[in-house]
Amino acid sequence: MLPRFIQKFITVFAALPSIGPRQATRLAFYLVSLGSASILEIAEAARGLASLSTCPDCFFFSEGPVCPFCGNPARRKDLLAVVERPTDILAIEATRKFNGVYLVLGELKKTGTLEPSQKLKLERAKARGPFKEIVLALDQTTYGDFNAQTITKELVGVTEKITRLGRGIPTGGEIEFADEDTLGSAIEKRS
Repeated sequence: MLPRFIQKFITVFAALPSIGPRQATRLAFYLVSLGSASILEIAEAARGLASLSTCPDCFFFSEGPVCPFCGNPARRKDLLAVVERPTDILAIEATRKFNGVYLVLGELKKTGTLEPSQKLKLERAKARGPFKEIVLALDQTTYGDFNAQTITKELVGVTEKITRLGRGIPTGGEIEFADEDTLGSAIEKRS
């Protein structure tokens, strides 16, 4: 029988993405082997996540009233990238080729239809406009294409042009996992 704290850890962590019961068990035993000081440091880091809020403009995570992107006066407010996941922003930022602001829509359906919460986020983006350009930085999949068409219809009239990332990212590829050079090229060659 496992101690109840290890069992609780396994139950909680096994529910996380990419971690099942076996990986959670390994992780629990590894952490116990580090000692209590390291465990407390990790717990403090996790506790800090609870203090984050969501930026009311772009829906990225923030420690203050707005996120570091929306609050940065050096960023172009007339250039918007629409992404699915917060991790897509990190991938785009790693290229150092985009200096606009973002909109995190959340996981898009494979049907090309938007959730009511996603429509509200698009309405929030429209209120921030007008924009010179909106970049639909969505996954290069058939479903991404369906969603791009739907989002384009929602954003008509709020921007001079709507573009997609260039096809430097392979079809079926996810932005989060693209290397910096490929993603950078896709941003530069968007159409």
